[in-house]
Amino acid sequence: MTEKTVDALGWIRDRGVGELADKMGIEFVEFTLERAVATMPVEGNRQPANLLHGGAYVVLGESLGSMSANLHAGPDRLAVGIEINASHTRSARSGLVTAVCTPIHLGRTLTTHEIAIDDDQGRRCSTIRITNMIIDKKN
Repeated sequence: MTEKTVDALGWIRDRGVGELADKMGIEFVEFTLERAVATMPVEGNRQPANLLHGGAYVVLGESLGSMSANLHAGPDRLAVGIEINASHTRSARSGLVTAVCTPIHLGRTLTTHEIAIDDDQGRRCSTIRITNMIIDKKN
């Protein structure tokens, strides 16, 4: 574990996950440079056909990937999303979905993460890949 991850969940609690993630009920349950895990309820995030909205999967994936990239970037730099894609392979109808984010590349100026989202039965619902650019913070 690196110095950046000593109290990464505390860093998330102090920083916050953002208004949209809060409204959607996203909760971070594990957070290190090597792996981040969050859950999101299906209820309240469904589309009219009573399925979890595809955009909700993407919000969950981007929340995990962007926060993970910002942890890697460190306190004086900022990670900003430049590309995201999602393949939805199943639809959750109830319960919680769980997202697991792992790094594919952690560079000086770019990061890429893969986020696998499963339903309560452990079935893959969506696979997301996000690339973030790391820039210097402007004061």
